[in-house]
Amino acid sequence: MPLHTLPTTPIAGQKPGTSGLRKKVALFAQPAYLENFVQAIFNAVPSLSGATLVLGGDGRYLNERAVQTILKMAAAHGVARVLVGRMGLLSTPAASHLIRLHGAAGAIILSASHNPGGPDGDFGIKFNTANGGPAPEALTDAIYAASQCLSEYRISDTPDLDLNLLGEQRLEAMRVTVLDPVADYAQLMQTLVDFDAIRAWIDAGHRLRLDALHAVGGPYAIRLFEDLLGAQMNSVRNAAPQPDFGGGHPDPNPAHCPELLATMSGPGAPDFAAAFDGDADRNMILGRDCVLTPSDSLAILAANAELIPQFKGRLRGVARSMPTSRAVDVVAEALGFACYETPTGWKFFGNLLDAGRIQLCGEESYGTGADHVREKDGVWAALAWLNLLAVRKQSVAEIVHAHWARFGRHFYSRHDYEGLSVQAGEAVMQRVRDQLPSLAGSTLAGLRVRSADDFAYTDPVDGSVSQGQGLRIVFDSGERLVLRLSGTGTEGATLRVYLERYVADPAQHGQDTQQALATLIAAAEALGAIRTLTGREAADVVT
Repeated sequence: MPLHTLPTTPIAGQKPGTSGLRKKVALFAQPAYLENFVQAIFNAVPSLSGATLVLGGDGRYLNERAVQTILKMAAAHGVARVLVGRMGLLSTPAASHLIRLHGAAGAIILSASHNPGGPDGDFGIKFNTANGGPAPEALTDAIYAASQCLSEYRISDTPDLDLNLLGEQRLEAMRVTVLDPVADYAQLMQTLVDFDAIRAWIDAGHRLRLDALHAVGGPYAIRLFEDLLGAQMNSVRNAAPQPDFGGGHPDPNPAHCPELLATMSGPGAPDFAAAFDGDADRNMILGRDCVLTPSDSLAILAANAELIPQFKGRLRGVARSMPTSRAVDVVAEALGFACYETPTGWKFFGNLLDAGRIQLCGEESYGTGADHVREKDGVWAALAWLNLLAVRKQSVAEIVHAHWARFGRHFYSRHDYEGLSVQAGEAVMQRVRDQLPSLAGSTLAGLRVRSADDFAYTDPVDGSVSQGQGLRIVFDSGERLVLRLSGTGTEGATLRVYLERYVADPAQHGQDTQQALATLIAAAEALGAIRTLTGREAADVVT
């Protein structure tokens, strides 16, 4: 079959964000848009020639078409072998595991994570490196630079492969292995958590509810929770991946999962629930009448790490993204292990994991992970929580309240102002940035400012520096306020305001979160003039 070298020209705006290139489907569907970015990857990563590549995605609209295109381009660039999930499906943590298991040079992962799908929705593509993690900033910069000086792309002129057929196929000289996307991942999970204890807990009559939100996590959840652990049939809901995620929003947080929250309310509710996002790397954990924040989930897993086989006797360090609450910091200090604060973006955890400095990490955006892969892992997080329930023989709420009683409660919330003009979002950020040098010692809504800065991170492993990672204001009374413009949307801007207040006294732990944070919310408005500069009376999403 002939190989084609086709002329092209650079396309503006193909700069990857914190998790690859995410744009509207209509953009990716334009001639050469996908091909240009994939060509930029091959230009920036010449080691893919003669190597193994992992390929798959979350099943959203354009996924199958993109997989076929990338296969033909991989053949044209001399890739020796591609491991692709059946029907082009592969969760992000499973892709990370396959890279590490097979010694692949990297993976091309097709997902826009928690963003909506369908013809009017979003599409995404990112490259993960040989360690299994997202490309670091130096490589994403190189991919973007390559995208801006293209004159051609190379692709094989071959028929589409049958991706429903498991096993080996040939595309030119390249081997294509179509594999069960769940099998290797499920085998890994059984080495990390106590499946026997969880089975016994389920056999004792405890009930689960897992919501895959019509995304790729469904097949993984059915295999693990129903087939291997023995949960009742139909414990996994919305399990069939759909190109438009059933018309819903594949974002596992209270604002987008009202049916699951209702299911978990009242005395007849299941004992445990979890929801997963589009590519199954994010998670929301719930108990009966109990919804965890991701920050609390990370802290509780750290505090109970000795109960999980994966961590027993080997938890030396944890890490969190800067906007994530400092709940895990308190645990680390009390139990004597290291705690690192990184910028937002899972790639920043990679060096710490590879160096063995941390074994557990998480972000406030419903991402929790560990050193078994180099991505956040939603299904694993649910299994780890089930491990705690089975061993401690307590409910989710009992574990949470006991944790607060021991370590204190970090009241925490994120207020998202979505779909702003870039100008409006930047205006708020610039107003706050301009005040940073003079904030220390001043008072906002009755709170005295201790420190204020624009977070910069120096990687303790390789010394690389990342500037401008979010605006932080810390108050004398321990409250903390953080502002960022999100890099994961596909249009406009999202202003994220993070609010945190530590309360040690258990008698005050029952407060409503927004009421507990009311003074800090007022301080954010006084500082950023958010209503005036954005025209919004309130946040669009509060989690």
